[in-house]
Amino acid sequence: MKVLMISSDRNILKEGSAVSRRMSEYGGLVEELHIIILSDGHRVPKERKIGENVWAYATNSFASIFRPTDAVSLGKRIVKDKKFSRETDLITSQDPFECGWAAVKIRSASKLALEVQLHTDPFSPYFTGFKNFVRKIIARKTLKCADSVRAVSEGLKTGLESLTRAEITVLPICVNRDGIENSEAKFDLHDRYPWRFIMLTASRLTREKNIGFIIRVLAQVRKKFSGAGLIIMGSGPEKGRLMRLVKSLNLEGAVAFVGWQEDPISFFKTANLFIQASFFEGYGLSLVEAGLSGLPVVTTPVGIAKELVDGEDAYIFPPRDIKGFVGGISDLIENNHKRDYLGLNLRQKLGSKLLGKDEYLSKLRESWEKAVTNKKQ
Repeated sequence: MKVLMISSDRNILKEGSAVSRRMSEYGGLVEELHIIILSDGHRVPKERKIGENVWAYATNSFASIFRPTDAVSLGKRIVKDKKFSRETDLITSQDPFECGWAAVKIRSASKLALEVQLHTDPFSPYFTGFKNFVRKIIARKTLKCADSVRAVSEGLKTGLESLTRAEITVLPICVNRDGIENSEAKFDLHDRYPWRFIMLTASRLTREKNIGFIIRVLAQVRKKFSGAGLIIMGSGPEKGRLMRLVKSLNLEGAVAFVGWQEDPISFFKTANLFIQASFFEGYGLSLVEAGLSGLPVVTTPVGIAKELVDGEDAYIFPPRDIKGFVGGISDLIENNHKRDYLGLNLRQKLGSKLLGKDEYLSKLRESWEKAVTNKKQ
């Protein structure tokens, strides 16, 4: 089996990155894996071999609007040059939106099987705006063309059932549970920052992650607990606006923007609390990593948090409930026992839901095989 993957994750082209290593492992499931990454300009290599039988290609488009069409041209060439077979090979799209549109066009020309993945929650009432409105339209058409669909949670599967007749597989994101639980912190955040209580959030800095709300929560918490601080791990287009918000609230000494980290586990292992305020998530990998590290969590009911019990596994509040977030965090600052209780329960709950690497890879291969077996003519 040969697989053509359409993705928007530029980290695949970053040598040594976690996602690059994961793609290399996926290559062990197939004869060849070819990955097209939607990207702008010439900021990333045009082509890179990232595994013994895994190749990644950047579209390096002139502008974002041209990414999907460039991916189609590149995909058609790869399918032809690498001699993909209609009988055994397939295309898999990381999302049903821009990547999905490109995948459908390549499928139409090549007659290959198509698997569509869903990692975010387009069914959320907060999945709004003109761009997301267009994405929803594209997704409906993409999902109708799919031979199989793979979602990262049961909640997403429920939403998908009315949009596709294809078989839907639920396969959460692969997490190295043992690696997280058994790793030791290489440093302590309390040695780096002057705060007694360290809150941590980790995500792309985009509007749907609601990081500005978290900053406002911190401002309220510090009215009673002046020793509280916030570390924001991640990068994205909202960083400038968020930094201005920090300044306007006089929180410059209480918030640290640290970007993406090569060693995120040391952050998870030595913070005091993980906070997530997203309007929507498909899964919530950072929450899982925090939970496996033993951190208590305060979150909105998104992604895997929908499967948690409020007050037992985590504190869970609506996205704009600042009173709830401040109250929950204040309770955890004052109550060491409650922090330990939530952290332990969450770690056990997540452990019961996660798949081991071998089982995950086996189910991934099964999902690809389903697409080929169920291929629409």
